[in-house]
Amino acid sequence: MYDKDKLKELQIAKEKWEETTLHQSTSQFPERKDKFITTSSEPVERVYTPLDVADMDYVDDLGMPGEYPYTRGVHPTLHRGKLWTMRMFAGFGTAEETNQRFKYLLDQGSMGLSIAYDLPTLMGYDTDAPEALGEFGKCGVAVSSLKDMEILLNDIPLDKVSTSMTINSPAPMIWAMYIAAAEKQGVSPDKLRGTTQNDILKEFIAQKEFIFPPEPSMRLVTDTVEFGTQQLPLWNTISISGYHIREAGSTAAQELAFTLIDGLEYVRWSVERGLDVDDFAPRLSFFFNAHNDFFEEIAKYRAARRIWAREMKETFGAKNPRSWLMRFHSQTAGVSLTAQQPENNVVRVAIQALAAVLGGTNSLHTNSMDEALALPSEHAVTVALRTQQIIAEESGVTNTVDPLAGSFFVESQTNHIEEQTYAYFKQIEELGGVLPAIEKGFFQGEIADAAYRYQLEIDQGERNIVGVNSFNSGEGFEIPILAMDPEGHKRQVQRLEDLRTERDNGAVGQALDKLRIACQGTENTMPYILDAVRAYATLGEITNVMREVFGEYEEPTNI
Repeated sequence: MYDKDKLKELQIAKEKWEETTLHQSTSQFPERKDKFITTSSEPVERVYTPLDVADMDYVDDLGMPGEYPYTRGVHPTLHRGKLWTMRMFAGFGTAEETNQRFKYLLDQGSMGLSIAYDLPTLMGYDTDAPEALGEFGKCGVAVSSLKDMEILLNDIPLDKVSTSMTINSPAPMIWAMYIAAAEKQGVSPDKLRGTTQNDILKEFIAQKEFIFPPEPSMRLVTDTVEFGTQQLPLWNTISISGYHIREAGSTAAQELAFTLIDGLEYVRWSVERGLDVDDFAPRLSFFFNAHNDFFEEIAKYRAARRIWAREMKETFGAKNPRSWLMRFHSQTAGVSLTAQQPENNVVRVAIQALAAVLGGTNSLHTNSMDEALALPSEHAVTVALRTQQIIAEESGVTNTVDPLAGSFFVESQTNHIEEQTYAYFKQIEELGGVLPAIEKGFFQGEIADAAYRYQLEIDQGERNIVGVNSFNSGEGFEIPILAMDPEGHKRQVQRLEDLRTERDNGAVGQALDKLRIACQGTENTMPYILDAVRAYATLGEITNVMREVFGEYEEPTNI
């Protein structure tokens, strides 16, 4: 893109600047640090010029917005045409309480639902299971049966609202409950819009909320892709998630590399199932973290789109341009929030959200200031939503597409993260692929090393966290904390008892038996899961059938 002779002239001019203007300045006013680094501990140079992107080809590496390789965004007009979906994550206590929060958020201008489930639900247990004791409703809403899902979605127009569900190991069961609840509203599956996270690989890599071993877990994911392709054309069956990888302590490049290679693994399994890549790839979506380092995050998103488009087109031979598109949701970094001086989190979230918007996000959740202390209060979640609305309506950043394109720094960062991603791809391939790399502890070890280095930099004063190890006034601050209904657990357990008494237990038993046979064979399990859900089999009962057939996974002790 640049004339070679002009680059030589620039190199001479830069060296002269360093010897004169820069030297004179730094000899009188030294820089604040010996080295400057990103959140991922990558070095940041003093200044960037065309020399740092000398090999960049505008058409091949950047292109125009809405055109391959989509570095500049998947839509030609991006947020000039349509704002990102403002989707606030919500879920706590009982289905009744969360239903009220959903209605409140929709009234306040939220454009879609995003459901958080409690830990027993995430692990496939009913609320009254011994393993669930003490965890009811704490990190999300408890959903143990179709009855709970019906209450959770009461008076929510599922033919109009897009819903994202953060659920992984028991994703097929919870998705089936959503589909069945919609049917009871008179909404057919082909009208439903939304996303199930359903990303089991990142559970083995980072979040650890796995139930079954990797192979049967991947089979279940592939079942949902196949079923969704055939029955729910508007639904994203997997949200391939880097968010939790980053929350576990990874760098930006690790988040991107591990997320993308997980996505490519899901594509391989689906193709091997017999699906045409262009039939399902347009409904795959991604979920990324929006961390503190403004420019590093923007570069990460831009590199992500370019790599995914290239791999889908060149590696998997996808011919439909929609298969090349990376559509992604982003969420501000929960791990960056501090319990100390929690009002500061409003500023952190605003910066992170701005990076996501400038990086071309299609959907966004902003964390609340109090989430380092508890589930968000109504006041805190409103401030978080207003943050998005101010960015959209007042900041001016939505007026042009990819405004940072051409920045020597941003383009250099984008290229660097892309190079790091492909280096990780090569390492994982040499280990035998994603599943062998998981079993050898490669991903886990890389993340642990990055997390340790980051914490060490804080402990040694090389990295400042405002209000924690710098600018800490020591002043306490009382912040209102969300209080759940103290009778909620009792009411939930009673509802389960009533359900087991009132339902047709013969029909439940037959449905579970048919599911067991399907799990033992090779049929797609989704129709059988749906039949069990419609009969009001509980989440725990369905999951236990699969536990019997597939077994439970225990991570190797050498990891």
